[in-house]
Amino acid sequence: MVPDTPATKAVARAGIEHRVVTYGKVDTAEEAARARRVPLAALVKTLVLRLSGDDYRLVAIGGDRVIDWPKVRRQLGVSRVSMADEDALAAVTGYVRGTVTPFGATGGWALIVDAAVLEHDEVSLGGGKHGVAIHLAPSDLVECFDAIVADVTKPG
Repeated sequence: MVPDTPATKAVARAGIEHRVVTYGKVDTAEEAARARRVPLAALVKTLVLRLSGDDYRLVAIGGDRVIDWPKVRRQLGVSRVSMADEDALAAVTGYVRGTVTPFGATGGWALIVDAAVLEHDEVSLGGGKHGVAIHLAPSDLVECFDAIVADVTKPG
């Protein structure tokens, strides 16, 4: 049975070919990748960046990568950007840390997908709840959200 989360509902409504994977408790990205049976690079973390005030962006990056702040600032055309704090995550996406995904997120924030994510045939995103993941083609993620694809990371 597919878990009922805003994310699983949203991806189903989008009509994108996908599969939902459930797994037990994990504490790290490496553990999550093993539990989801994907390489760490194909485990996609959705980060919430705060530009200013109530202006946010979602950024999807591989589990083996970290944000390259100068690249992100250039891409966004801003001089300052930071990670959203725990309270902001829930307020701007409806999700808590470790479950954030663009699917079903509140706020309708623009999505940037790091170019390295497209190197995989299939990626695994959060499913809106701990222990739930959505596997799909990264090209479908980009198309569904009309996402910007840009090099915004470096190896972690």
